[in-house]
Amino acid sequence: MLHDICPVSRETVERLSIYVNLLLHWQKAQNLVAPSTLSEIWRRHVADSLQILQLAPDARVWADLGSGAGFPGLVTAIVLSGRGEAGACVHLVESNQRKAAFLRAVIRETGCPAQVHAGRIEDVSASLSGEVEAVSARALADLSQLCAYVEPFSAAGAPAIFHKGKNFRDEVTQASHAWDFDLVQTVSLIDPDSRLLTLRQIRPRGATGKG
Repeated sequence: MLHDICPVSRETVERLSIYVNLLLHWQKAQNLVAPSTLSEIWRRHVADSLQILQLAPDARVWADLGSGAGFPGLVTAIVLSGRGEAGACVHLVESNQRKAAFLRAVIRETGCPAQVHAGRIEDVSASLSGEVEAVSARALADLSQLCAYVEPFSAAGAPAIFHKGKNFRDEVTQASHAWDFDLVQTVSLIDPDSRLLTLRQIRPRGATGKG
C-alpha cells in the first residue's frame, strides 16, 4: 500500500518500521493514537501520512503543527531522509511534553531530519515562518483555527495541507466566514469520504492582499 501512494526505498520502510515499533511500545504507557486504529496502523496512519508529500513534492523544510504521535510530520521526515534531500528538516511543534519526548526518541532511533519544538504553536510559528516551505497538520483543530495558526506561514508563501474527514465541507464553509484562501481539495486514497485540503493565500476575510 505504501508504494501505491508514494515510492519509498527499502531503507525508508525499515525506518518506518522502527517508528511503528516504538509507537506500539510507548502506546502502552501513553495514548499516542486511538487504540481502535492500532491494528491498521500502517494504513490508517503511515500510508495516510504519505499523501502529504505528493501535494508539496518540492518542499524540503516543513512545519508539522500539533504533531502528537508524529503523523504526518515524522513520516515526512523519514521519507525525506530516504531521498537524501539536502537541507531537509521537519519542525515538529508539540506542547505536550510526554509526546515531545516520544518524538525525540523516534528521531534518535531513525536518524530522520526533524526537530522538536515543545511549545505552543503561537509561540513557535514566528521564529519558523520565514524558512518553512510547507505546513501540515492532522487531527489538530477545525479549519478556522488552523487558518489562524498557519497565517504567518502562508504570508511567507508556504502552502498548508490538512487532513480532514467526512465533515470537511462544513469546516470549509465555517472557515470561509472569517478567512479568505485559495483551496484545492484532494480525495484521500485511504478514505474516499475524506479530503486533503491545500490552502494558500490565507488571510482574514476582507483583508486586501498579502500585506
